[in-house]
Amino acid sequence: MGIYPQSLEKLIEQLSRLPGIGQKSATRVALFILRSDRELAETLAKCLVDVKEKIKFCSVCFNLTDDDLCPICRNDNRADGTICVVEGTGDQLALEEAGIFKGRYHVLQGALSPLDGIGPEDLRISELLKRLDSEKISELIIATNPTTEGEATASFLFKIINEKNPALKISRIALGIPMGGDLKYTDRMTIEHALKSRVQITE
Repeated sequence: MGIYPQSLEKLIEQLSRLPGIGQKSATRVALFILRSDRELAETLAKCLVDVKEKIKFCSVCFNLTDDDLCPICRNDNRADGTICVVEGTGDQLALEEAGIFKGRYHVLQGALSPLDGIGPEDLRISELLKRLDSEKISELIIATNPTTEGEATASFLFKIINEKNPALKISRIALGIPMGGDLKYTDRMTIEHALKSRVQITE
């Protein structure tokens, strides 16, 4: 039997199921909600239900949206002829927050992983190929993560798209040593990518 009332114990139990939240953090959040006014709890509960009921995938790029099209796909100014392919919505958000890329995205909703039973048919690859046929795309930027799965996905995409659209420019985001990094603590794969992606120093 727990030290808290049953309803509070249940809230702590559910909160601790969230990623990155352990028992202590869940208890702290639960007690904060308990001490706060009723409006906070009701608003939080409504937001949780709204997320489950209203959020869906954009019909074009498969980013998260509460409409048929996400704001980026609705923005005509973002139709600059480039598509950046990412694994998940978190990756897309990270690129958007950087504020550098001004084109559109395509979210694969995962990466190839044969050991986990994830093949091309489980990702949004066929939808990407259809976009290349229907939209005026001049460059495809592959921004999958620098993992074994991400590299396999990038290689697979390059092969099938290059065969189908040999005139299309296909690029891969540069991978290498992060700013402030230290070579002696860097893994072999990162160093390998850094050397392969080296650029000439000009001025």
